Amino acid sequence: MPKSSVRLQNWAIEQLPGISNEYQHQLKTLNISTTLDLLKATRNPAERLHLAQQLNSHIQYINKWTALAKLASIPSVGCQYCGLLLHAGISSPQQLAIATVAQLHGQLKRLQIKLMQRADLSPDTTQVSQWIIEAKQLCS
Repeated sequence: MPKSSVRLQNWAIEQLPGISNEYQHQLKTLNISTTLDLLKATRNPAERLHLAQQLNSHIQYINKWTALAKLASIPSVGCQYCGLLLHAGISSPQQLAIATVAQLHGQLKRLQIKLMQRADLSPDTTQVSQWIIEAKQLCS
């Protein structure tokens, strides 16, 4: 499939998990109201450090939000699953693109059981496969 078949998904900053209302407001005052705005503002370590200073925040928060925004930009992952992937150790579309469906699915299922005591909340292999396919297309 050509690279153009998958387009980066853009979300309102409020939809990204893990950003407090206070930080959401501060980000908006810096004209960062979507996940793509956040990615544009955090393209390199110096920009991430600058944003952390502007927000009077720890750089770890900025790094986490940036990783979540990158994962959420994959259409089938979105804001619904970006946090789960990050908790499973996948912090970028590049990492997702080289994952195997069987290994990642098993990892996600174990994580859901550990966190929620429910395997049924885990994404199925078809979903995981779609994430990997889209990540490969975006990274090619």
